[in-house]
Amino acid sequence: MIITQTPYRVSFAGGGTDLPAFYEHEYGAVLSVGLMRHMYVTVSPRFDKTTRVAYTKVEIADEIDKIEHTIVREALRMTGLGEHLEITTVGDVPSGTGLGSSSSLAVGVLNALHAYKGQVTSPGMLGEKSCEIEIDILGKPIGRQDQYAAAYGGVNYMRFNPDHSVDVEPVPVDGGFIKALEDHILLLYTDQQRDADAILQKQSDGSADKMTVLRQMRDLAGEMRITMGKGDLNEFGELLHQGWELKRSLGFGITNAGVDEWYTAARENGAMGGKLLGAGGGGFLLVMAPPHKHAAIRAAVGHPKELEFRVDRRGSRVIFISDRYAF
Repeated sequence: MIITQTPYRVSFAGGGTDLPAFYEHEYGAVLSVGLMRHMYVTVSPRFDKTTRVAYTKVEIADEIDKIEHTIVREALRMTGLGEHLEITTVGDVPSGTGLGSSSSLAVGVLNALHAYKGQVTSPGMLGEKSCEIEIDILGKPIGRQDQYAAAYGGVNYMRFNPDHSVDVEPVPVDGGFIKALEDHILLLYTDQQRDADAILQKQSDGSADKMTVLRQMRDLAGEMRITMGKGDLNEFGELLHQGWELKRSLGFGITNAGVDEWYTAARENGAMGGKLLGAGGGGFLLVMAPPHKHAAIRAAVGHPKELEFRVDRRGSRVIFISDRYAF
């Protein structure tokens, strides 16, 4: 049996510039971190000459083409595996909440299947091949940040080039700043799951009319990277708020009245800045505020469910390998 553990991600700035509608014209950039919440994938041999895939449902298929789970199916095709396998996926957080879960799944499945074959993978290869599955093969209208964030983990500035290549630059950040950032950030669940693909399709289709704003969002990612290096929490919070205003101005259903009310209430009770994670429309609202302001912010938005914000400095990894055997 092989078990992989792959982090979800939180992006701070630049989302939308990782879509080809933008980066095919000029480079895009995103600043993001790996989150200490994970997707787990297991791969083990199966006695029957079938493939069993267990997630929110259970599938048993005698041919790869009959597997309904699109990411697992295409990862099996890509790695040349199939029969006699048991594959399970378990996530710490539901899909559709803005944490890049589908891409963490793609990276984790590929990592597990390659490990099952005895092959060592690199984060760059996992990011590239996961993009190939999700974007090129399955035709999802998504960007390229989530796959690389899941593969690399840590704190990264990612640059998306017109030739579709991605440069991942780890950001040198003092551990004290990371701890302070962790203590300042609240991840508040809006209790709304959304279809990210639909929102991203609208954004992709409308990017040509929003190039100026998207360019500002890209440049903001670079500014926030520098601010992280300086260890300036106040400036980081101010830039986070600027990013909220920019992304909100795009439209495309990125936010809604309920989320706007939460953000306004958070600001009125001491929040420095924040953002709606992922494509928008729901999921988790990230709020940055001094820790002594957190109680007032929680009360102002009705004490929603929360997710602890902790940075995972490692990317997708194999956490368990048993002795190999085959039927």
